[in-house]
Amino acid sequence: MKTKIPYHKTHMPIEIPDKNFVCTLEPHSENFKVSGTEQEIVERAMDNPIGSKSLEELVQGKRRMVIISSDHTRPVPSRVTMPIILRRIRKANPDIKITILIATGFHRPTTKQELIDRYGEEIVAKENIVVHRSRDDEMADLGRLPSGGKLLLNKVAIDTDLLIAEGFIEAHLFAGFSGGRKSILPGIASATTVMANHCSEFIASPHARTGILENNPIHKDMLYAAAQAKLAFILNVVINSKKEVIAAFAGDSEKAHVKGCEFVLNMSQVKKNPTDIVITTNGGYPLDQNIYQAVKGMTAAEANCKAGGVIIMVAGLIDGHGGESFFKMVTEAQSPQKLLEEISHVPRNETKPDQWEAQLFCRILSKCKIIMVTDMCDEKLITEMHMEHAKTFDAALKRAFEIKGKDATVSLIPDGVSVIVR
Repeated sequence: MKTKIPYHKTHMPIEIPDKNFVCTLEPHSENFKVSGTEQEIVERAMDNPIGSKSLEELVQGKRRMVIISSDHTRPVPSRVTMPIILRRIRKANPDIKITILIATGFHRPTTKQELIDRYGEEIVAKENIVVHRSRDDEMADLGRLPSGGKLLLNKVAIDTDLLIAEGFIEAHLFAGFSGGRKSILPGIASATTVMANHCSEFIASPHARTGILENNPIHKDMLYAAAQAKLAFILNVVINSKKEVIAAFAGDSEKAHVKGCEFVLNMSQVKKNPTDIVITTNGGYPLDQNIYQAVKGMTAAEANCKAGGVIIMVAGLIDGHGGESFFKMVTEAQSPQKLLEEISHVPRNETKPDQWEAQLFCRILSKCKIIMVTDMCDEKLITEMHMEHAKTFDAALKRAFEIKGKDATVSLIPDGVSVIVR
């Protein structure tokens, strides 16, 4: 079996022996027939808002507004969406003052070059762009989340006449789905608020899983935060493996998001077929630029991996581990199992930075061996995080067969963040 899978900004050719290969799990979006260009799909969604007035109506009479936009870790096609949003706003209200607020959540600040890569030089040069910093920015105190944590949000988003957001919807490993309310929490929230929402109790909840919104405690907090922030309108797109828009949903921040999630569920849900070895990726750049983000693709593999199996994770990791706290927590642990036990006893309001990602990562490590395939990252960094390293896919597969035997079964998930394995 020969194919190519996403790796950084290119594709990696791989071969799997036919006698071992069982199945490929991939979303139905690859066969989805789109109607129109990416721009036409977005324009149609904007013309037919779900549960809301049009954006043009909402901007009438407003002096200032904020557009929340995703950061460098998200493959949102903002070169398509942002020009459409800006044109429609200014046609309806030429004098309105617009600020684009980059929703970095708990991530590092987005660089100027990353902004140019996302929006193009013209928008970066002409528009007022503010990059959210969860630990440093001045925050507005909006009380408490339903879970009890403090709700502190970027003042730029609160001190305005109209707040909207653009983003994309995909399956998410503990929020159920990305998009919608996630632009607010964690997007523009204080580190304090993010940590309260991402506590060990919630991460461990059986409802805080890929593709689940109902009874999801993390989602409940996020919805509340979006309502308190007065998020008035969203434009969320769905993309395929080529990062092309195949669907768009605009309108009310909750109702439009739910419609988008229903679409993604229908496109992404695949039936599990557990194997001894599971090969997966994070869909290439930008999501495969660090280990922190790569945990997402690993969760899809975890769902299709037999107990004690091997996950071969293919990711560029050009940005290394992706989180200093995450890295230290994992590397300083006696074992993944020990760290998992320690995290489970951390009280909700004493969550440590990046604890949630370490919790998810160690959950996977406690069940499976992980072999990370990359030639862009220091081997020591990978092995210190309780994984094995391989520079090539062939070397990783050979090692996996050594661990599980020459007759081990193999499955492939070409893009682990694009599927919901059930």
